[in-house]
Amino acid sequence: MTDPLRRDFLKATAAGVALAGIGSSILAAQEDSADGLPKRPLGKTGEKVSIICLGGWHVGAIEEKLAIELMHQAIDEGLTFFDNAWDYHDGGSEEVMGKALASGGRRDKVFLMTKNCARDHKGSMQHLEDSLRRLQTDRIDLWQFHEINYDNDPDWIFEQGSMAAALEAQKAGKIRYIGFTGHKHPDIHLKMLGKPFDWDACQMPINVMDAHYRSFQKQVVPECNRRQIGVLGMKSFAGGFPKGRLPDKAGLSAVDCRRYALSLPISSLVCGITSKADLKQDLGVARGFKPMSEDQMRKLLAATASEGSDGRHELFKSTQFFDGPYHRLQHGFELEKTS
Repeated sequence: MTDPLRRDFLKATAAGVALAGIGSSILAAQEDSADGLPKRPLGKTGEKVSIICLGGWHVGAIEEKLAIELMHQAIDEGLTFFDNAWDYHDGGSEEVMGKALASGGRRDKVFLMTKNCARDHKGSMQHLEDSLRRLQTDRIDLWQFHEINYDNDPDWIFEQGSMAAALEAQKAGKIRYIGFTGHKHPDIHLKMLGKPFDWDACQMPINVMDAHYRSFQKQVVPECNRRQIGVLGMKSFAGGFPKGRLPDKAGLSAVDCRRYALSLPISSLVCGITSKADLKQDLGVARGFKPMSEDQMRKLLAATASEGSDGRHELFKSTQFFDGPYHRLQHGFELEKTS
């Protein structure tokens, strides 16, 4: 007789492998691009984006000259999907990205995403104007509500005026598509998806450990796929600057972490890039990408099942360490522990 615990584990592993979407419409729709990197459709928008996306937080964490060089090289190599957020480094990430995109017609080569941190109408409009000014552009391709991490965030977005602001901005041509992000719990994402709005994109943690704990890839990705909402993965190394927690603490290779995430039915994977070596590595994974085999994924899931089951490597889910200070204060939490 099969041991019950082993049976449950095998069922979970099989579910994770099935979700890899071998032959799924999203992976099947991946196509080569003349600019060097494969592209996938962003949900039902009609847009096709590079399968890796340059993370905005990281470009604000390094020396400006290097950050601009990396962004210019990324565009030249076909990495033309750029991520950012209003609160990254107090606006510093948007400012350096704006400088990088301001020359050589680069802004028009990039699908540009940034995020709104406010929940009310007035604050949202101010955050949008700040982002447009810093990024030196007249429009944002994808504007997302940032860090939907608290149970009441979905209600606030609709009740306090942030969604109304987004719709006004879209009508005015200042933003093109609307989505949301978060890293805390799949139930909160599902609550947001349950709101009366036809989302264009949804960003969430996508990594091998996520398959075992509060799993976005099992609970949220299928719903997004069903509704043709573009899925954007992040935290494929489970956070941890600069090396990444999974390569550093769990002993997984960076390449395997990236490949696993890209083998799931997602539109693109946001990658933190802080050096030319990082960029070369991620371009190497993405160029000519082929999904992991079912056997490779099964073995990786089996090897991570024990350590992945309790959230020790996904501190953005199990603690507040990764919650941005703006949103902690927004919800009345102190930034530092007090005695």
